[in-house]
Amino acid sequence: MSTMRVVSAAGAGGLLVAALALTGGPAQAAEPGPAAGAAGAADAAGAYKERTDTLPAERLTAQQQRLLAEKSAAAQGAARQSAQRYAASGDAGAAAIVSSGAVQQSQINSYYCGPATLVITQSARDEVGNRSQTQAGSELRTNSSGTAWYGINANVPNPTGYPVPDVLNHRLPGAGYVPKALPYTPSATDKANFRDHLVHNTSGDYAIAGNAWEVVGGPHLVGHPNREIFHWVSIDGHSDDGARTAQYRDPVGGVPTSVISWAGSVPRTATISSDTLTTIMGGRGYVW
Repeated sequence: MSTMRVVSAAGAGGLLVAALALTGGPAQAAEPGPAAGAAGAADAAGAYKERTDTLPAERLTAQQQRLLAEKSAAAQGAARQSAQRYAASGDAGAAAIVSSGAVQQSQINSYYCGPATLVITQSARDEVGNRSQTQAGSELRTNSSGTAWYGINANVPNPTGYPVPDVLNHRLPGAGYVPKALPYTPSATDKANFRDHLVHNTSGDYAIAGNAWEVVGGPHLVGHPNREIFHWVSIDGHSDDGARTAQYRDPVGGVPTSVISWAGSVPRTATISSDTLTTIMGGRGYVW
């Protein structure tokens, strides 16, 4: 699931930090980030991420740039239209969750959140559960440091350096998955775009693979401890009031505490503010 930042007393941990910062691997205590409850915690979290990030400069291929522009244009206003339909319905009750129906799997070890997220995300399209995480991990080139957001070529034809979209597109021809990088501190526009993209994918019966970067003192996914954690989750639903709320499937849910000590508090399926989730993914992004 998520990456730990480890710095040895002898100072030899720097290379380990640089290697792990690209991925989702095991979770661990971290260098202090923004203080919990401090004013401007989101900005402080973003500043911490920018100060400590070791990810190389990202580049989209020409095809990815074209696809991102086309999908963004197609999705524009989707959340607003959802909110308008909700308001017109006159329903005074709580907004309902619209889901593409991904099938949750618990990750098979402490660093396989990426392979688990991949098979969960794939299942939203065809509702097939229990696919092999081992095979997915081989295609993603996952190792004990986790699954990279960027910088690793997947074990599929014509890789782009973004393993998760490359493997999803290999497994689901025509799906058109594309990475959407987020700044360290996502803006209001970034959050609105994510809501549009979430409604667009869910309406088309596709889930989104989200790459979370949780930091000490910043917002966390449901049940996650106040540590620095890099983690993949499958986002497969939104509230029908304009996607103010997102639903996601967490691969840590159901993992024995002997494998991940804090897994017992993590639900298999959870909801969270879409804006908060966008903030959590800041510095990495999502595959949609």
